[in-house]
Amino acid sequence: MTDLVVRPLEAGEEALFLSLPDRGLVGRALLGNDFAEMAAKGEYRPEWTWVALRDDVVVARAAWWAGPGDETPIALDWFDFTDFDAGVHLLKTAPLRAEYSLTTPPAWRDDPDVAHEVGIRVEAAEKAGYRKLVERYRFRWTPEIGLPERPGRLDFRPEPDDDVILDVFRRVHVGSLDAHVRKTVEEQGLEAAAREDLDIMRWMPAPRDWWRLAYRGDGELVGLTLPSRNAYDPVVGYIAVLPEHRGHGYAYDLVAEATHELVTHGADRIVAGTDVGNVPMAKAFAKAGYPVVQHRIDLV
Repeated sequence: MTDLVVRPLEAGEEALFLSLPDRGLVGRALLGNDFAEMAAKGEYRPEWTWVALRDDVVVARAAWWAGPGDETPIALDWFDFTDFDAGVHLLKTAPLRAEYSLTTPPAWRDDPDVAHEVGIRVEAAEKAGYRKLVERYRFRWTPEIGLPERPGRLDFRPEPDDDVILDVFRRVHVGSLDAHVRKTVEEQGLEAAAREDLDIMRWMPAPRDWWRLAYRGDGELVGLTLPSRNAYDPVVGYIAVLPEHRGHGYAYDLVAEATHELVTHGADRIVAGTDVGNVPMAKAFAKAGYPVVQHRIDLV
């Protein structure tokens, strides 16, 4: 058998990357994104986009994504192959380390073809050293669903001081059901987890003054709601309730407020996400009229 060649793309080789057959059942294809357009914007770069070739034919490929201004990749979100071993070898060879995010249909386990595509990608990533961290819901609200009713239980106020927001993150991360938060707290501590989430929110390309803290009528802080934007969509960037106020359904109030705020700023769609295991948050999105449109499996 011809030796396998694993290398990054060279500039102008987008067609080579796209030459591998893709049935479009999982991965970036489900999000409707065009690789060439994203590469032209600097979201995929040649040195972060790798192929494995045998007889000059692509048998595996992987692309690491980041925003146009980022200096290092944020996520591996394009990975597939026609040769399983080549896919494993590619991930082991490429000198890039970032979380692998695999997009799937909501009921991916119910379709044998889709389940196979998910299974072989996860297996290959695990053989290359990744481990599954969490499966997440991806929600998408559109205007025909209607705006969720505001319960009126909370007072929402802007908070311009990042140190105050950071302190709220420290408090809401205690007992969090979010797998990424729990991982960071376990490995690096509560302070690192709080700063990581503040940095992510500051990285998003939306005005800082959209953020709100939520207070009860007696002035006691309940949580925070941080509507924002990512590279493609308006998003419910972060929702969290302080531990002492959990169990009262406040997450719904926070989602409703974020939705109204984003619509005020012109949103004609809103994307959000939460871990499948975070049942209270998933119920809040469902109550606010956010249907599940995809799942995402994160491997680290």
